[in-house]
Amino acid sequence: MFLLPSPSSSYLMKHQSHNALWFRGLPYGSGKLIRHIRCAKRTGKQRYPSEKKRLRTKQKELLSDSKEKSKFEGTWRLFKLAVPLDQDPGKDSLHVSDALLQQIATVLKFPVASLLPPEAFTIVRKSFDARKKLKEPKFVHTVDMDVQKLISLEPRCWDFISRLEPKVGLVERLHDERDFGDLASIIHDSKENKVALKGENGHSIFSTEFYKNQATRKPNIAVVGSGPSGLFAALVLAELGADVTLIERGQPVEKRGRDIGALVVRRILELESNFCFGEGGAGTWSDGKLVTRIGRNSGSVLAVSSFPYVVFMKLICASCVMRTLVHFGAPKQILIDGKPHLGTDRLVPLLRNFRQHLQNLGVTIKFGTRVDDLVIKDRHVLGVMVSESADKLHLTSQKMEYDGVILAVGHSARDIYEVLLSHNVELIPKDFAVGLRIEHPQELINSIQYAELASEVCHGRGKIPVADYKVANYIDKEDFNDVSDSGVTNRSCYSFCMCPGGQVVLTSTSPSEICINGMSFSRRASKWANAALVVTVTTKDFEALNYYGPLAGVKFQREFEKRAAMMGGGNFTVPVQTVTDFLENKLSVTSVPPSSYRLGVKAANLHQLFPIHVTEALKHSLVTFDKELPGFICNDALLHGVETRTSSPIQIPRNGDTYECTSVKGLYPVGEGAGYAGGIISAAVDGMHAGFAVAKKFSLFHGDVESVLGKAQNVGVVKY
Repeated sequence: MFLLPSPSSSYLMKHQSHNALWFRGLPYGSGKLIRHIRCAKRTGKQRYPSEKKRLRTKQKELLSDSKEKSKFEGTWRLFKLAVPLDQDPGKDSLHVSDALLQQIATVLKFPVASLLPPEAFTIVRKSFDARKKLKEPKFVHTVDMDVQKLISLEPRCWDFISRLEPKVGLVERLHDERDFGDLASIIHDSKENKVALKGENGHSIFSTEFYKNQATRKPNIAVVGSGPSGLFAALVLAELGADVTLIERGQPVEKRGRDIGALVVRRILELESNFCFGEGGAGTWSDGKLVTRIGRNSGSVLAVSSFPYVVFMKLICASCVMRTLVHFGAPKQILIDGKPHLGTDRLVPLLRNFRQHLQNLGVTIKFGTRVDDLVIKDRHVLGVMVSESADKLHLTSQKMEYDGVILAVGHSARDIYEVLLSHNVELIPKDFAVGLRIEHPQELINSIQYAELASEVCHGRGKIPVADYKVANYIDKEDFNDVSDSGVTNRSCYSFCMCPGGQVVLTSTSPSEICINGMSFSRRASKWANAALVVTVTTKDFEALNYYGPLAGVKFQREFEKRAAMMGGGNFTVPVQTVTDFLENKLSVTSVPPSSYRLGVKAANLHQLFPIHVTEALKHSLVTFDKELPGFICNDALLHGVETRTSSPIQIPRNGDTYECTSVKGLYPVGEGAGYAGGIISAAVDGMHAGFAVAKKFSLFHGDVESVLGKAQNVGVVKY
């Protein structure tokens, strides 16, 4: 690049360095020296012949080395690229900004960031970091760099790429990065053999012969439950050629929405169509969180081992689910957000599209159909007995025969547990957690987390996301006076299903019980923030109340749901208490703060709700949480009772490879209700794996399931 001087040469004088031209004599005589550039002409790729020769020689030497040659192929991933808040366009912007280019240039040691072409970079992850230990809040990015595109657009980057070396957690080479897309695309491409991946035996795991049906007829498979695990199991089987019937006791989202409206406005609880039962499962009317612990949202970032393909396939599970959700209508931003969520308003149209796709594949969907019993002969499931959900006397019960039954119910389907127990299906009691749901003004949480930046939230429409929190406290028995007979020496108390900008909703499935949860819409624009504060309980706690057997946990849950209903006075009124009064063990005699719960609240002493060890654990943890989040304990914080359905109280043992129940043949328990998942993504992944396992059982698929999607056994089970 060279500079052209101004035509006013009489005013020009050379600087002593001879490297620049200086202009003396401003219009108003300031007397200062300034650099005066009339225009600048970019010379592009022009270099001296000797320099061109040197670069060509260096490139040939590098390309002769296979290790160095690989640097200029494929994709590099750059981590922890932090852009200050005032230089970033905000949470909703996914394009590569000038400030982000500057951070990329720093990593590459490229001198002029403005010369880097933004088209060569793709943001794959973006999160907001406002921790108080930082000097200033930042948006932290993970960026993929397409090396070939970068060099084609800016050849001068060649030298800098040649000097780039991997650094774990900062700069990594993606040796086998492939964009497999959504689940349907994976299967379609596999059938057409477009993705010729090799297994350990050297044969393509996606050979078209794997998808040929060897049976004389299509296998007839029933999928019970239309939550994430049921939907994805049905999708896999239908795509692979099975004859699938999806049985859902609740209603499609359109009718379900009207039933929920009748509950909220007129207090009419439809026992089979509510916040728990219906298309999409309990997660449809929730916050729609898509955070998972089974892999990063945007796919593999660890495909750098000696077996990169295997590692990549094991980490693609969550990415496959996310891309499938995008395929059915979710915004692409969920693939990038550090804490992705959908919200009910986005889940409803997504589920309609999902349903339409299944029907186009030939799936029979039976809404408003309840499974009353299993048809079992010689310890083998041959079908199900079903009736219309509105038929409480089971007068319309009919027998439906199937080759296999995938049981994908949620953990509120307690009647299904009774059916399984009546057939001597093994059920193992499982630990879970119970507690109260705490609600604060959202502006308070914004202030606690963001301080003076709280004004940037703007009810979900500002530059930074609505503030949330995640707290946990480990409690030893010595930390409080545990006078219970449970014999449990330590516990954990933690926040669960935190809903920023949300509301408290009723998740009861019986008019004589009270159980609550939180939900929010995509913008999270409500003026309240709520989260459950729950304490772990074990079988010893169940036995302390004389509850024994496989369903002891269910009885334990119902005990406190009934107590909450009595304390609220009936009619779905929820008992509440301010946090300050709860800590002092006194009734909130004055008016309680406003609540987002729309069916009404009643002041009560929540100390009388749980056993003393649960109450003491909550009190101890609240004090600890206030130290971590100053202001957490305040007069505006309101506790609601009761939260009991944090996870399934039982687990149904199954074979880790075939997903078949160990007690009876032909039954495949999956998802949250079976005790193998803990959220939308993990449940969907479990359903995918089960779908491939059942397809393999009936010769619809002959590949290795782990090589396709990775192993999902015990996926989503979180220990605190």
